[in-house]
Amino acid sequence: MFSAILSVICVVFVAEAAAPVAAIGNSQFFWWIILIVAFLLPYGLITSELGTTYTGEGGLYDWITKAFGHRWGARASWFYWINFPLWMASLAVLCPKLLQTIFGFYLTTGVSIGIELIFIWVIVLISLYPVSDSVWILNGGAVIKVFLALALGGLGVYSAMTKGVANHYTLASLLPSFDLNSLSFISVIIFNLLGFEVICTFADSMENPRKQIPQSIIIGGVVIAAIYMFSAFGIGVAIPTDQLSTSSGLVDSFQVMLGTPTGWFISLISFLFMLTLVGNMVSWSQGVNNIASYAADNGDMPRFFSKRWTTNGISWGAALMNGLVATVIVVISPLLPNQDLFWSFFSLNLVLFLLSYIPVFPAFYKLRQIDPDTPRPFKVSGSVATLKVYTALPMIIIIISLVFTAIPLQFDAVSLTAQLPITIGSIIFIGIGELIIKVKQIKK
Repeated sequence: MFSAILSVICVVFVAEAAAPVAAIGNSQFFWWIILIVAFLLPYGLITSELGTTYTGEGGLYDWITKAFGHRWGARASWFYWINFPLWMASLAVLCPKLLQTIFGFYLTTGVSIGIELIFIWVIVLISLYPVSDSVWILNGGAVIKVFLALALGGLGVYSAMTKGVANHYTLASLLPSFDLNSLSFISVIIFNLLGFEVICTFADSMENPRKQIPQSIIIGGVVIAAIYMFSAFGIGVAIPTDQLSTSSGLVDSFQVMLGTPTGWFISLISFLFMLTLVGNMVSWSQGVNNIASYAADNGDMPRFFSKRWTTNGISWGAALMNGLVATVIVVISPLLPNQDLFWSFFSLNLVLFLLSYIPVFPAFYKLRQIDPDTPRPFKVSGSVATLKVYTALPMIIIIISLVFTAIPLQFDAVSLTAQLPITIGSIIFIGIGELIIKVKQIKK
C-alpha cells in the first residue's frame, strides 16, 4: 500500500498547479476539505471497483464503452488524449520564463517559441522509448516536487513569523468565496484529485485489496491535498491573491520571500521546477498514448494512433500527434488575445480532461445493472440510493466546475478576453471529436 501511495504522488502531484490553486485565495482550504469528502471519496470508491473489476489496458475507455457503447467510449478517449498536447503546450510556454530567471537575459518571441518547440519534441522523443515508463523518472520527479512544495511552505512559515503575510487570515477569508474569478480555479483542485485509479494496478500484490485500495486512494488524496495547501500557503504569504500570476507564481513567491529576483537558489528552484515539467509529461505520456492507441485498435480513434513500434509496442503514432498538435498551438499562441498563455492552455486542458471523466460515474452504476455477475475484487457497498449519490455527486461537481472555467459569466472586456479563448477552444476540440466519431461510424 505504501508503494501504491508513493506512485500516486509521483503521477498525480503537479507543481505547476500550486499557483492556480493559490489564486482561489484563503477559501481554497475550505474547498479542499469539501472536495475531498464530496468528490474524492465517491470517485475513489467507484474507480477502485471499476479498476479492479475491468483490468484491460483501456482503462476508463473500456469502462465507458462497456456501459454505453463505442460512441461514448470514443468521446472519452478523444478528450483523454487531446488534453495531453494542450497540457504539454501549457508547460512549454513556461520554459522561456524559467530560462530567463536562471540565466538572467531576455528572450525574444522567436527564441521563446524555439525553446518551447525543443521542450515539446524532447518529450515526444523520450516518450518513444521504454525509459519514459522508468521508475527512477517517476520517483525522481516526485522527490523534486515534494522538495519544492516543502521549501515553499517552510519559507512561507518563516516569512509569516518574521515579516507578516500578504493575505491576512480571517474567519471571513477562510469561508467559501463565490467570486467568479476564484471559482474558475476550482477545476484545478478537481484536476489534482484525478488519476488515483493507478492504484488499482497494485491490487494483485496487496494482501487485502478490498480494504487497502480505498485506503490508498483516500490517504494519497489527503497527503497530496496537504502538500498543495502547504505550498499554496507559502504563495499566499508572499503575494496578494489579486496580484498572483498563475504561470510564475511559484518562482515569484521564492523571489519575494528571499528578497531577491536572482541568485543561485532562485536559479536552482527554477531549474528544478523545469525538471518537474519534463517529469510530468514523461510520466503521463505512456498511459495517454496507450489508451489512444487501444481505442484506435477498436476503431474509435483515427487509425494513425494505432501505429506502434514492433520491437517494444510503444505507440509512436499517438506520440507524434502529441508533438504536432502542441507545435501548432505554441506557434499560433502570439496571436491569441489572452496572453496569459499558461492559464489559457492549462485551463483548456482541464476542461477536456474533466470531460473525459464525466461518463465514468454513470458507467459505474450501469455496469452494476447490466453486468452484476462479473467478480469484483473490490465492491462499493451501500444501498441503491447510496450508489446513486456516489454516481451523481462527483459528476455534478465536475459539470459545475466546467461551467465556471469554460463559460464567461461576466461580460466585461477583461473577463471575455480571459475566458472566450477557452470557450472557443473547447467548442473547437469537442467539434473535432464529434467529427472523428461521425467519420468512424460511417466507415463501420
